[in-house]
Amino acid sequence: MHEGLAKEIATYEKRTPRSREAHQRAETRLPLGVASNYRAYDPYPIFVRDGKGGRIHDIDGNEYIDFNLCFGALMAGHCNPAVISAVQKKLGTGTMFGMPHDMEWELAEEICKRFPVEMVRFSNSGTECTMHAVRLARAATGRDKIIKMEGGYHGLHDSVLVSVKPKAEEVGDPNFPASVPGGAGIPKGTLQNTVIAQFNDAAGVERLFAKYPGEIAAVIVEPIMMNVGILMPEEGYHQALREITKKNGALLIFDEVKTGAKLARGGACEYFGIQPDIVCLAKSIGGGFSLAAFASTRAVMGLISDHKVFHGGTYNTNPVAMAAGLATFQEVLTPATYEHVNRLNKKLLDGYNKEIGKTGLTAYMVGAGSNGSLMFCPKPIRNYRDWLKVDSELWRHYWFAMVNRGVMAQPYWWDEQWTVSVAHSEADIDRHLAVFAEVAPDLAKAQKEPHAAASSAH
Repeated sequence: MHEGLAKEIATYEKRTPRSREAHQRAETRLPLGVASNYRAYDPYPIFVRDGKGGRIHDIDGNEYIDFNLCFGALMAGHCNPAVISAVQKKLGTGTMFGMPHDMEWELAEEICKRFPVEMVRFSNSGTECTMHAVRLARAATGRDKIIKMEGGYHGLHDSVLVSVKPKAEEVGDPNFPASVPGGAGIPKGTLQNTVIAQFNDAAGVERLFAKYPGEIAAVIVEPIMMNVGILMPEEGYHQALREITKKNGALLIFDEVKTGAKLARGGACEYFGIQPDIVCLAKSIGGGFSLAAFASTRAVMGLISDHKVFHGGTYNTNPVAMAAGLATFQEVLTPATYEHVNRLNKKLLDGYNKEIGKTGLTAYMVGAGSNGSLMFCPKPIRNYRDWLKVDSELWRHYWFAMVNRGVMAQPYWWDEQWTVSVAHSEADIDRHLAVFAEVAPDLAKAQKEPHAAASSAH
């Protein structure tokens, strides 16, 4: 650990003693002391007291301008007034029925207006959506195998918990990457049915279809890979995937859990001008509540109607989450909102680029819609293997330094990205940039010091 990082961690520990105590207590009952592995990091995570708009407070009373926003699920901001009002009205009429109601059709209609789909089913998380999408694709094609991208994250079910964060020594042949389990408990048969390609390598996808003729049901992909900071598709990549899947009788699944609400009104489908076969939505569509959806054509969704594919869920379309979703679509994620957020995000990206140029920091910026990321690499990455070279020690220095100055620049982990919310203001962006201007010279100085720069999986 280099000197600058050690200093920032020491400051962090002085600022957050109650978080340390809370974490120590939580470890006695919760593995890692947290409810999701991604929330655990050294020396201990910040414990939150409250959040409103674009800010949160921790249990020590420290305030942060929040660009973490629950791993990007809160483009609406904390306690968005329109969402809270809609939810409060529903709380008095019933929280769950397990029976149909009109908001199901109403929200499905909103999704079909924005995305190139005809029918929708709802669930509660991105994991559920990609799980159902994969099952639908297998049923529609009568095939077992799927292709996913190395380093891509599509949730926690077995079929996609493969090659999410493989180590450099595990990845194998670049033309035919290894299928590496994302932890213990993944059946060997599942690994055989999830084959891996590299992002931005359409030829690699072609090779897999040639290797497994008539066996591949679908290609599942994040239109912009957001488990490696931000990895943009190269020109023509998605068009190539669309053509390859059609030619081979397979389905194209867009995992828009992160991009669906945040790139444009119609998500990546609109942004890139692509019509996939199945779209998966979650995170920001719920405005802070557990809401997700998968959507497709009448023909594909008809497999559910015809009782060939089963989909259920006790918590699906509970009125509280649906009210939040309707308010988010109708009152929060408006054309004016996208203009506001895109303008602020551009200002943030431009400001970072200015400081990078001024200080000589070896890094680059990448952004799309409401998301942005500072990538500690000498040149833009084009796949997961490039991301493995990210300077994780310097990234940690950056994150702790920003947090210590009251800006949570993004979620912890160097594979994440910031989100600009509708609640953020020009003043919030100015403060973020002022803090980065204070931190950037120290980062540039630290970059010249000898230290271990290898990234590691989380």
